[in-house]
Amino acid sequence: MSATSPASTANPSWLDLVRRKVEGLHYGQVFIVVHDHQVTQVECLERTRLSPARPASSREDRSE
Repeated sequence: MSATSPASTANPSWLDLVRRKVEGLHYGQVFIVVHDHQVTQVECLERTRLSPARPASSREDRSE
């Protein structure tokens, strides 16, 4: 097996897909699944961060 195969010299379509997934994420992960030396799947897990419903100081005021 040579160090430079045709797949490694060309820009494969999965690489463009991974770039688009990463560019679209604010918080999350992109997984690349490889089977038999080939990328077979690209998974994206995006997290949505929520801000607190109300400041901590207003919760303390209610408890009194």
